Amino acid sequence: MTVALAQTSAVPGDVAANARDAAVAIKAAAASGASLIMFPELSLIGYDLDLLHDSGAWVSEDDPRLDDVRGAVQEGGLTAVVGAAYRHPDGTAWLASLAFSPGGAHVHGKCHLHGRERELFRAAGPGALLDVDGWRVALAICYDAGVPGHAEDAARRGAEVYAGSALYTLEETRRIDLHFGARAMDHRMFAVVANHAGSGPGWVSCGGSGAWHPDGTRITQAATGPGVFTAVLSRAEMAGLREKDARAGYPRTAG
Repeated sequence: MTVALAQTSAVPGDVAANARDAAVAIKAAAASGASLIMFPELSLIGYDLDLLHDSGAWVSEDDPRLDDVRGAVQEGGLTAVVGAAYRHPDGTAWLASLAFSPGGAHVHGKCHLHGRERELFRAAGPGALLDVDGWRVALAICYDAGVPGHAEDAARRGAEVYAGSALYTLEETRRIDLHFGARAMDHRMFAVVANHAGSGPGWVSCGGSGAWHPDGTRITQAATGPGVFTAVLSRAEMAGLREKDARAGYPRTAG
C-alpha cells in the first residue's frame, strides 16, 4: 500500500481555505497511487487553541465547508484523514481526526489530551480500526503515540498500520522518531505520521513527516517545509518479521 503524508501549514482558523488546500493534496496523492493520505493534527485550522473561542473554527457532522475534501476523496478513490476541532450533535467536543473514504466518514477522537487541550476537549476512547484497501489502520493523534499502551491496544485489535496526525516542535525532533519507531518495532506494524510545516503561536515545527518499517527503521523522512510525501508499505515484509518473531518465541501483541 502507498501512503501519502501531507506536511502542511494551515491558514489560521480558516476551515474552508484549509479544506480547499487539502483537496489539492488529496488529488496529488491519488495521482501518485496512494490509498491513504494523512494530514497533521488540527490541520483544518492550525494548532492554535486560542482560535477555538471562535465558533467558526469548529466543524460538525456534514459541515458543508468540507465538501471539497469529500469530492476529492470520491474522485480519487482513497481515504483522507484531516485534523479538526469537532462538535458532536450532543455538543461533545473532540480533538479529532476525520477520516473520509468513498464509502463515508468516520470521526476519531484523541485519547490522551495534554495541557490546555483538557480544558477544551473531552478525551475519547479507543477508536475503530479503518479498513484501507484491506489493511487495518489505527489512528493516533500526537501525544497518543507517546503513550505505549495506545499502540499496544491497537496492535491487539489487529492493526497493521499506526497512522498519526501530529504537531512535533523543533525541541521534539528526536521524540517524533522515537515514538513512531518504537511503536512500529514493538508491534511489528508500520507507523506513519503527518506533522505540521512552518510555525504557530509559541512553536516551530520540526517537520519530519514519514514512515517507519516494522523493524523500527525510517522508510522516508520529510525536511521542514511543506509537501506531500509517499511511502510504500509491504505486507510481505511485515509478515516475515512477525513469523520470525514467532519462531523465536517472542511474545505477540499483534492480532
